[in-house]
Amino acid sequence: MLSALFVNAGNYLYNLVVGRMLGPTAFADAAILITFLLVLSFIAMTFQLVTAKYTVIFDDEVEKSFVKYVTKRTLIAGVILGIIIVLCSKYLQQTFNTSTSLMFSVFGIGVPIYFLMSVNRGVFQGKKKFVDLSITYQGEMISRLVVTILLLYFVTNAESSVLIAIGILISLLFSLFPFTLKSTIRTDFKLNDSQKKLVIKFFILTAFYECTQIIINNSDILLVKHYFDNYNAGLYASLALIGRVVYFVAWMFVMLLLPAVVNKEKEGLPHGSILLKYVGYITLLSFTIVLGSFLFPEFVVNVLFGEAYVSIAPLLWKYALATSIFAISNVFAYYFLSIDQYIPVVITGVLGITQVLLIIYFHESLEQVVVVQIIAMLILLIVQLFFFFFKTFKKQVA
Repeated sequence: MLSALFVNAGNYLYNLVVGRMLGPTAFADAAILITFLLVLSFIAMTFQLVTAKYTVIFDDEVEKSFVKYVTKRTLIAGVILGIIIVLCSKYLQQTFNTSTSLMFSVFGIGVPIYFLMSVNRGVFQGKKKFVDLSITYQGEMISRLVVTILLLYFVTNAESSVLIAIGILISLLFSLFPFTLKSTIRTDFKLNDSQKKLVIKFFILTAFYECTQIIINNSDILLVKHYFDNYNAGLYASLALIGRVVYFVAWMFVMLLLPAVVNKEKEGLPHGSILLKYVGYITLLSFTIVLGSFLFPEFVVNVLFGEAYVSIAPLLWKYALATSIFAISNVFAYYFLSIDQYIPVVITGVLGITQVLLIIYFHESLEQVVVVQIIAMLILLIVQLFFFFFKTFKKQVA
């Protein structure tokens, strides 16, 4: 948890430094790359969660065979997605009104590395090797922060968005260490059909859920970049990065929640209390951040991003509220996903699509974009709570 807090703080510092160095207009392009990186992290998280879960469930040779099985397919998926991004770079430039298409090409090269890294992290997470897991996250964060700052400071004759893409690519290479997957290459044991079906089923459902995370977490920034000019898009990107501190911190609790719940489920022990404990932590954290954003919005924006961004301050507490509601409901969804209950995943998907549609139809101002997100996330949390208490009551009656 301490390591995750350090990494999230470093990633946050990265965003703040880039925002201050570039200003709102140039930061709009940088924010697209940062958003693409977040989208990629959610896709890769599918491989990480699947690897983590079945590293816990499978033993010995079966576990090695599983890791080899998922590593091969992860690399294939990464290469295909990377090629698609490179080939579509011109189209992406037009869609998101960026200054160059090269930024997307450089980013696409790093996709297979990111996917391979996610399996590596999944093994560490499932085996509870949290020191090694921490090192991979810290290596990625520190290298990206240092390399990007050096590039932006010393290379003045290149597009800033391309330099940021290069910084991301280099940081992904650092994130591969320590590398544990080499031990699985030598195994000749193969998964049987029933084991493969089990893995594929969980993978598909987890992928669907991570897609909903992509939609809810990143669609607003992408749509704002499409509908608004670069200045307003840059302001909104800074708002999103400040407001999402709740989600980034909440994620470190989710990283600990999944292995703990899977172990309890495997042993036939109750695990509802684990969920409620983490929900309590995140609710307290969320309340504190929303209150601070409400009482001192201009101070927060000025300290983090500077005077150039202060006009976005009145929206800060509203965006933090939307993110907080989502972070709390997200804990319920991951909890049910870890015990093979998939209705909350579908619920999250429906509300994610609803959020996109609301922004498409209601985007007259940045405030309107934020308000429709609060409405969508509030509905999501209410439905998730209803499902949890319904399941708990049903189990007690049975």
